[in-house]
Amino acid sequence: MKALLILLLAQLCSASLVPEREKDPEYWRRQAQETLRNALRLQRLNQNVAKNLILFLGDGMGVSTVTAARILKGQLQHGQGEESLLEMDKFPFVALAKTYNTNAQVPDSAGTATAYLCGVKANEGTLGVSAGVTRDRCNTTKGQEVTSILRWAKDAGKAVGIVTTTRVTHATPSAAYAHSANRDWYSDGEMPPEALEGGCKDIARQLVENIPDIEVILGGGRKYMYPKNVSDVEYPHEEKHRGTRLDRRNLVQAWQDAKPPGKVAEYVWHRRGLLALNLSRVDFLLVKFPFQSGMWNAAGQEEGRAGITPCLLSNLPGSGGGRIDHGHHEGKAKQALHEAVELDRAIGLATRLTSTQDTLSVVTADHSHVFTFGGYTPRGNPIFGLAPMQSDVDRKPFTSILYGNGPGYKIVAGERENVSAVDFAHADYQAQSAVPLRQETHGGEDVAVFARGPMAHLLHGVHEQNYIPHAMAYAACIGSNRGHCNAAARPATPLLLPFLGLLLLLLC
Repeated sequence: MKALLILLLAQLCSASLVPEREKDPEYWRRQAQETLRNALRLQRLNQNVAKNLILFLGDGMGVSTVTAARILKGQLQHGQGEESLLEMDKFPFVALAKTYNTNAQVPDSAGTATAYLCGVKANEGTLGVSAGVTRDRCNTTKGQEVTSILRWAKDAGKAVGIVTTTRVTHATPSAAYAHSANRDWYSDGEMPPEALEGGCKDIARQLVENIPDIEVILGGGRKYMYPKNVSDVEYPHEEKHRGTRLDRRNLVQAWQDAKPPGKVAEYVWHRRGLLALNLSRVDFLLVKFPFQSGMWNAAGQEEGRAGITPCLLSNLPGSGGGRIDHGHHEGKAKQALHEAVELDRAIGLATRLTSTQDTLSVVTADHSHVFTFGGYTPRGNPIFGLAPMQSDVDRKPFTSILYGNGPGYKIVAGERENVSAVDFAHADYQAQSAVPLRQETHGGEDVAVFARGPMAHLLHGVHEQNYIPHAMAYAACIGSNRGHCNAAARPATPLLLPFLGLLLLLLC
């Protein structure tokens, strides 16, 4: 009798979760018909030349992360969550990208960045080079360098930019400008003697020298720009922020010195300086914050890291995205998913500021993670909440969100930790994992590619990841594949990657 009562109560509770309109079959039929009409409109393909390209990269934003972030977004807006739409969900064309590296089934961020920025698959841990380069071996690099879509745009006379919530020398953004046998060679202070003797350059130096006319560079990793042990301008007493360069060079000064006479090149190292700029009078902008791993979004984690306020974090292009990966690696799903929601907010603003007639926007990820959520949760279940059942093996509750491996593996008194005894909704909570690791790993499955704007239909079906920049370049008439372009069709105004107007308008 008790079991029957519990079952009836569960059924009544489940029924109450269904919105009244969804009980009417006509609701679903009308929704399907509207979706069909929208799909039929896509037969009129947008074959304009893209004047602007925007690439949003959610580092580690696998499909399970996208789905969970959608639910989180809806719940933050006081809905049940599942019916919510991310901004990227509204993009009309969706594809899948195969993320493997040439030597790795489950990829890393350097090899994948080389694919989606340079159009060439590469070995794990290597940046902006072909698969002929072996990780750590400087002497395999020469002649194997490959260029990125950022370089193709510059060669076509366009304006370009890099904006990231990680350090600019991190693997994900650095494939846009660097060629390195090791993604960790941030400055010469991190390079082995044989690499320096072999003539290989560190990534920070390449940021300044390889493509000196990048209009906008915004991100972290300031210490890699300064001589070893030079105190940080903002945190002079903190050793972790001191310069790391062995060559004693000041790369910020080198960046300014390399600009043509008459051009205004502004370097900014804190929010106040950025807000004080008259950006209409700035030709080149370098913003270097002190964070090394990156900054969290404004939704509650590491708020205001290194003096950066949540207002700025939540409103910069690319805000959110860079640290989805870091949150997952630490097993901190709350941080990862809030970061994904922030990225989606930036995507929405970019959508409102641009036109599908002349701007191709692409949203994708470099790789996935071993992140999942399940457990037969009812409609509207808090995304960071418990599953509605206990394990039928150890009789303990479990959170819906779990990891295949990572730091959340805990054994208490010889058994799985009882999560009801911990604050599993805390931002720093590490979700339980099946295998103990200090850092959770990437996942090997395909990632989604969302596209809207000119030639967005070229991103369809299942592609190798390196196809992405080729399709974008084709849409913008840049790079080597321009046979379909003619003088009348070429855009006369700058192409930005990401869109510069977004940077100018998103400051608080």
